[in-house]
Order: sequence, then structure tokens, then C-alpha cells
Amino acid sequence: MDLNQSFVDVFGHRAEQAFFAPGRVNLIGEHVDYNGGHVFPCALSFGTRLLLAPNDQNLLRFRSLNVAAAVDLPLDRLTSPLAKGSWVNYPLGCIAQFVRRGYRLHGGYDLLFWGDVPAGAGLSSSAAIEVVTAFAFNHLLEAGCSRADLARIGQQSEHEFAGVSCGIMDQFASAFGRKDHAIYLDCTTLDFEYVPLQMDGVRLVVANTHSPHKLDSGAYNERVAQCREAVEQLRSSSPSLQNLAELDAQRFARIREAIKDPVALRRATHVVAECQRTVDAVRALKAGDLLRFGRLMNESHVSLRDDYEVTGPYLDAMAEEAWKVRGVIGSRMTGGGFGGCTVSLVREEAVPTFVERVGEAYSARTGIAPDFYVAEIGDGARILDI
Repeated sequence: MDLNQSFVDVFGHRAEQAFFAPGRVNLIGEHVDYNGGHVFPCALSFGTRLLLAPNDQNLLRFRSLNVAAAVDLPLDRLTSPLAKGSWVNYPLGCIAQFVRRGYRLHGGYDLLFWGDVPAGAGLSSSAAIEVVTAFAFNHLLEAGCSRADLARIGQQSEHEFAGVSCGIMDQFASAFGRKDHAIYLDCTTLDFEYVPLQMDGVRLVVANTHSPHKLDSGAYNERVAQCREAVEQLRSSSPSLQNLAELDAQRFARIREAIKDPVALRRATHVVAECQRTVDAVRALKAGDLLRFGRLMNESHVSLRDDYEVTGPYLDAMAEEAWKVRGVIGSRMTGGGFGGCTVSLVREEAVPTFVERVGEAYSARTGIAPDFYVAEIGDGARILDI
């Protein structure tokens, strides 16, 4: 796609700058980022591109090649969300953070977005648009924000403008991604380590169920609230407790009876176990033990299905069919859940068989034709040549 020509077609003049931020896939460590745990995502080679140029009309003119809705906003109306569900809330929320910090836009800008992250697939199309916007306006305004600052700006946009109480993982992975590496991130301190994905003869395969997840539907925020409730009840035994991720299995076993709500107890059970699984999985990868990494991926999916209840029939069907295929080392849902994608470790020679058999079995079970992507791990947000 010739985005430069598309910009001319839409706005009648040429773009002056271009930026990119990737989507992400999380290998393990699901629904623990907002609980203060470790996660293990990597940036993908596909994401969102933003082309822009000044317009001297005192307007921000938002256009997307993915969504028909066009929005023009005067420069004095950049700090309040639009109607719920508007795609513009994602970039607008990031721009609002700069305006609230005292930065002023002069003259206005034309902005054209295009993304090849499948919307609703759980691969963080929202984080990609947030981070590319934050990255671009940090550059335009010479604000001097670090990549960690930009991740926080994206997260704040998601909270305030999209209404999703997400953790920091998605935006952090989009900002900090490194080719052929995953990011071992402590979501409490934001300390992180790049871990090489040395998986000779094994590929990451992302399977799109085409059952879109909708994190603003309330189920995601409900899980956040249930985890907070678990922490509140545990404070009767551990007054200083701030996050579920502070608990190891032994300590949790001693105090879990303080959680009287059975749903909150199941949520806490998943978080504590998933935090340990993530630590163990990274150790296994560093040791070259992909079989153990794969077993931990499978265990993660089961926990997300039974204790966290965020998989549903489509993700379960995809994972269950993957587990049956020879050459699959591990498979699990990835992302927020309630639809979206699975991620699988598949021996390279088995990838064609995997795509054929899992695709056929999933379609037979659900009536939906899935898509498969052999993932390429890419770099984080950056300036593009125009």
C-alpha cells in the first residue's frame, strides 16, 4: 500500500513525517500486569503507521484507512473523550496527556493512520495506535519523554478515554520491542530484560479465532475489580499487601482462606500461579528447555480457562485442537481473552500440518474460518522514512 499517495488522496497535500508502532503477542504471564507481576511479551513485525503534516487550520483532522469515521477537532477540545466506541479516543487520549502537561499545538495537523494488526484479535491494535501517537507527538513537541513515559501515556489514554483498566504490558512492549527478543518485564517496577528468542527449528504461530474480544465490554474491568477485592480481603492477614503478585505459592496457601468470595479466590489463584509460571518459563527458555516452556504455556491456558474464566469456547477449541497436533510444543490464549488469538510453539516442519489440521478442526467445531500468522518478532516504536 502506498501510504504517501493515500495521504495525498485524503488531505490533498503530502505527508511530512511518518511513524510506526507494533502490536504484540504475550508468550506467557496473562492478566498479571495489572496485578504487579512479570510478563513476557514480544513486539510483532506488523503494527500501526501514522503519517502527518501541519494544516494551519487550528484543527486535528483524524483519518484512518481502517475505519471510515473521520473526525476533526479544534485545538481547544483535545482533553475530553469522544463518544464511547470512537476509534479516535485511542490517539486523542495520548495527545490529551501532552496538552495537560502544558504542551501546546500550533496551527493543527492532519493525521492518517493505517494498521495491519487485526482489530479485536488480542494482539494490541489499541496499544499500537496509542504508542505511535505518543511517539509522534513526543517527537513533534520535543517533549523529551522516555519510552517508559510513552508507555504510561498510552496506558493512561486506555484508562481515561477507552474505559479499559489495562496494565502496562501492551504499551510497554510496543514502545520497547526488539527484533528476535522477548521482554521479561516486572510490571511493578518496570525493570526489564531482553531475552533472545533462541528457538532453532521452532516457530511462533498466532491463530486468530475471528471471535473478536471487546475489552471495553466490562468483563476485563470486572476481572481487575475482582483481583482488587481479593487483595482487600487478604489484607486482614497481610495488611501491607498491595498486589497479588507479591505472594508466592507458599504464602498464598497460608492466607488464602481470608478471601471469602469464591470468585475472587479463583482469580487470585490464577494470578499467583501465573506469576510463578512466567518466572519458570523464562528460566526454561534461557536453559534451552522448550518442552518445559511449552508445558507451562498449556498450564497457563488451563488456568485462564478454569480459574480466570477468560477463554471461552473459541479460544478453548483453538488451543485444544493445537494440543492434538504432533510437533506442537505448547499453545495458549494470548491477550485479554474473551476471543482473539492463541499463540503456539510449533516445530518448523510441522507448521503446514498444524495450519491445515487445526484450521479444519476449528472450523468444524465453530463454523468460523481462522487465520494463522507465523510471527516475526520486530522492533518497537520508531520514525519511518517518508
